[in-house]
Amino acid sequence: MFWETVKLAVQAILRNPMRSFLTVLGVVIGVAAVITMVTLGRGSTAQVTEDIEKLGANLLMLTPGQARFGPSANTNTARAFDERDIDTIIDQLASVETAAPTTSSSMVAVFGNVNYRTQVTGTTMNYLQTTDWAITQGRGFTRAEEDSGKQVCILGDTLRAELFGSADAVGETIRLGTLSCNVVGVLEAKGASSFGTDQDDIVIVPFRTFARRIAGTSDVRLVFIAVRDGFSTDRATDDLTALLREMRRIGPGEEDDFSIRGMEEMASMLTGITDVLTGLLSTVAAVSLLVGGIGIMNIMLVSVTERTREIGIRMAVGAQARQVLMQFLVEAVVLSGLGGVIGVVLGLAFGALGSNMLNVPFVIDPQIVLIAFAFSVLVGVVFGYFPARRAAQMDPIEALRH
Repeated sequence: MFWETVKLAVQAILRNPMRSFLTVLGVVIGVAAVITMVTLGRGSTAQVTEDIEKLGANLLMLTPGQARFGPSANTNTARAFDERDIDTIIDQLASVETAAPTTSSSMVAVFGNVNYRTQVTGTTMNYLQTTDWAITQGRGFTRAEEDSGKQVCILGDTLRAELFGSADAVGETIRLGTLSCNVVGVLEAKGASSFGTDQDDIVIVPFRTFARRIAGTSDVRLVFIAVRDGFSTDRATDDLTALLREMRRIGPGEEDDFSIRGMEEMASMLTGITDVLTGLLSTVAAVSLLVGGIGIMNIMLVSVTERTREIGIRMAVGAQARQVLMQFLVEAVVLSGLGGVIGVVLGLAFGALGSNMLNVPFVIDPQIVLIAFAFSVLVGVVFGYFPARRAAQMDPIEALRH
């Protein structure tokens, strides 16, 4: 009897295919939206993790002041670091392999008749070591060039392509504002970061060149620190904290006027934000499932009214109330289940398309797919029960008179 009931339900659905499709449209949209959002969220999380791993698990970032949020976020007056601080950290801490001062500014790079706005970063060759960034053409800065603040630069792959196209950039001279610098090298292409910014849209100049000719100050607001092999980032953080408190004369009980962030902490924070946003968007998308359930209930009520005489005939020839209940309930479940299947297919398709457009990995979460489909079936059970119960409680005589 069960399969006969399923057969009758399918026949009833196919009798009005357009109405049946419009009935399950809400379920289709809800399931597809949930799966798409979760797939993109998982892909973004995977991309963040991959980017963090590229930087290295043994990387620390040091900034002056405490990271604050809210009205006091811009009231940070902590003293910036300088080159002597960086040298002291490298010389006195056995857990630190190297450290690189970093300061940046957005400027227009000019070569011939081509103008292109890019990110100019002043740092040392230690920066490439800490971030594991290779040079594919030319060379890096020499120690003499760094110490004297010579006007040389290394281009990111995007900037090289914009200024020189397929031509060789090494040996050419570009202008950054009023600063003319000789191109000595080209960096390996890294692609987009987790935030969607192009990491290759950059030009690196010696830190002292940047301080004298661009910034006008030698203040350092960001330091990249590489932890030595054999030491944990926690050990290096503790050593660095103790040294900086002594260097900056911070007394017992006083708050640190600097912040140290590790890659694991950054990864955890970024993936946490991604997970929260994914959850919120998925919750909003799941509302479409409830709307779809209401649509199924409304159409099933209309169907019960239209088929009142059919119900009366079935009861007159011996059908029991529970069999009528089962017939309409199965019809609602088949409708919602069909919508769930279509939604899963569309959700995976849109997830793949969105992952390709956003340039993030396509990560399928089988658990979410099963949950979304199961929820669509549950919607059919919950919202189909009332119309089915109404059909089962009809008086056969009154139904035959309809």
